[in-house]
Amino acid sequence: MEMKAARMYGVRDIRIENIPVPKIGEGDILLKVRAASVCGTDIRMYQNGYGGIDQKNPRILGHEIAGEIVEVGQKVNDYKIGQRITVAPNMGCGLCDRCIEGNSHLCPDYKALGIQIDGGFAEYCLIPEAAVKSGNVFVLKDSISFEEAAVNEPLSCAFNGSERCEIRPGDTVLIIGAGPIGLMHAKLAKMAGAGRVFLNDLNQDRLSVVKKVDCDIITIEGDPKEEVFKQTKDGVDVCIIACPSPAAQSMAPGLCTYNARVLFFGGVPQSKQPVAIDTNIIHYKQLKISGTTRASLRQFKKTLSFMEEGIIDLRGIITGRYSIEKIEDAINAASSAEGLKNVIVF
Repeated sequence: MEMKAARMYGVRDIRIENIPVPKIGEGDILLKVRAASVCGTDIRMYQNGYGGIDQKNPRILGHEIAGEIVEVGQKVNDYKIGQRITVAPNMGCGLCDRCIEGNSHLCPDYKALGIQIDGGFAEYCLIPEAAVKSGNVFVLKDSISFEEAAVNEPLSCAFNGSERCEIRPGDTVLIIGAGPIGLMHAKLAKMAGAGRVFLNDLNQDRLSVVKKVDCDIITIEGDPKEEVFKQTKDGVDVCIIACPSPAAQSMAPGLCTYNARVLFFGGVPQSKQPVAIDTNIIHYKQLKISGTTRASLRQFKKTLSFMEEGIIDLRGIITGRYSIEKIEDAINAASSAEGLKNVIVF
């Protein structure tokens, strides 16, 4: 039996191929993929390549996935054929200090679907025993669609950052970067009780899309400094940088009030390091500067419940739907900031 799969062979080299459906082991699950969304990581891997992927060793990308179980291994007892599921893609070793403390996403030897092993840009995806045993597989309630479940992975990453920011009722929150991650941060800030949420970007088209999704978000185009200090007494309580911009990271402390929290969520390419920051601002304003990456299984489960219970609605964030044959169009649309979240649907 064969399936269609988008396999990456190198920089900007993704091919739609018919390949055998994966054969599962006794502890594995075979997932019929229904939705797989495009992530910034997919874009970077496509544009720059990735270690271990070459002409002899292609890989199926895609780590934001949801679908239904069509086969289970003999030793799988907690899942059954026909269940609708989504999968947290990051699997730790299970033995290191990070894994033991519940942060397997920070394991130095972690492996992820769509990155180190084949992922979800295919009709079928093998969910390995390591993911099944570690609790990475989550059964979906009927109230959530496959597309919504697929975008839970980036939502959980944003929630990791939101928790680190300790957003309190009445806080003013500025998010720099109006992509899908920025909008997720904005929705989480509102859920946490933020009084005002500002979303800043250089792209007016993206800000217009954001306003259509949530009219309560205050959008700021271009340099945010003048507008921030016009609308606040002496800066914001929380500043989240949700884009890979050294300039945004540099300016962030100067946009904050006293005892504020700054989160570096979007990573910056190594070629643009180091980033210059005025540490006196941090010192004299008693700022907390932090960063987060990926998400724990607890956070993945929590944000899934937010959507299943209707606390957060992400349906409006999905603005592009593509077949697997059009995956390069989806990646190019995402890389050129067309719309918000692009999803491969089967």
